[in-house]
Amino acid sequence: MATSSEARRAYWLLLAMPLFFSSNLVIARAMGDAVPPFTLALLRWGVAVLILLPFTIDGLRHNAATLALHWRRIALLGFLGMWICGAGVYWALGLTTATNGTLIYTTSPVLVLLIERFIHGKPLSWLRLAGVLIAVAGVTVIVLKGDPSALARLDLNLGDLGIAAAALAWAVYSLVLRNDGLATLPTMPLFTAIAIAGVVALAPFSAAELAMVGGSPRTVWLWAGVFGLALFSAVGAFSLYQYGVKIVGPAVTSCFLYLLPVYGVGLSVLFLGEALQPHHFAGMALVLVGLVAATVPQDIVVMARQTFRRKFVVQESVPPPSSTP
Repeated sequence: MATSSEARRAYWLLLAMPLFFSSNLVIARAMGDAVPPFTLALLRWGVAVLILLPFTIDGLRHNAATLALHWRRIALLGFLGMWICGAGVYWALGLTTATNGTLIYTTSPVLVLLIERFIHGKPLSWLRLAGVLIAVAGVTVIVLKGDPSALARLDLNLGDLGIAAAALAWAVYSLVLRNDGLATLPTMPLFTAIAIAGVVALAPFSAAELAMVGGSPRTVWLWAGVFGLALFSAVGAFSLYQYGVKIVGPAVTSCFLYLLPVYGVGLSVLFLGEALQPHHFAGMALVLVGLVAATVPQDIVVMARQTFRRKFVVQESVPPPSSTP
C-alpha cells in the first residue's frame, strides 16, 4: 500500500505521462507512411531497449530468477503493450481517422474500471464513476469538435475495430501488470524486460514486412523520429505508466489517459499550427474536473464526507432550544 506522499508524487509524475504518449501521434504523423507499422514499432522499442539497458542491466541480472519465474506474464505484457498497442495502433491509424481512433482508444480507462468491477469484484464508488463519465464527456467534446451530430457520422471500419482491440489490450495490460510477483521487481528492470519481450514479438513480423514492402528508415530525419518515439513515447511514457500502476493502481493511472486529447491539442497547436477553438477549452475543463473526481484519494473523500456530516447533517438533527420559559 502506497503512502500518501508516494501517491502525491505519483500523481504529479502521471501528469507528464500522457504528454509523452501524445508525442507518439505527432512524431508518427510527421514520419507519414515512410516506415511500415511493424518495422516502426520494432525500431521504436529496439532503440528504447538500447537506451534502457545501460541503466537496468545490473537490475536485470540481480532479478533474473524472479523475471524467469514470471516469463509468461512478461511475454504477455510485451505482446499487449508493444505488439497490439504499438504496431497494431500504427496499422489501425492508417485505416481510420484520428477522431475515431482517439474517441475509441480513450475508452481503455473505463474498461479497466469495468474489468476490476465485474471480474475482480472491486467496488466502484459513485464519485469515481461520475469522474469517469465527466472525463469521457470532455474527451467527446474535443474529438467531436463540439458538434454532437458528428457522433452519428462515425463509421466503424477495420481501423476502428483495431483501435478498439488496442483499447481492450491496454486495459488488460494495466491489470496484468498489477501482480504481486511483479510488484517485488524494480520498475525500470521490469519495464526493460517487457520491452525486450515486445521486441521479440515484433521481430518476425517486421522481417516479413520488410521482405514484402520494404520501408526501413533511410534519412537522418526518419531516424530522428525513431529516436524521439523511443525516448519519449516509449521509455518516458511507459516507465511513468508502470510506476503509476505500481504505486496507485491501474484504475487511477488509466484515468490520467484522459489528458491525452488535452495534450494532443496543445501539441497540434505548437507543432502543426492548428487553431485552438472554444470546444477545446470546454473539453479540457471537463477532462480536468473528471480527472480530479476519479482520482481523488479515498481518505480525502472520507474526510470531506465527515466534515459535511458534522457541519450540516448533525446540526440539523439537533432540535433547536425551546423558547418557552
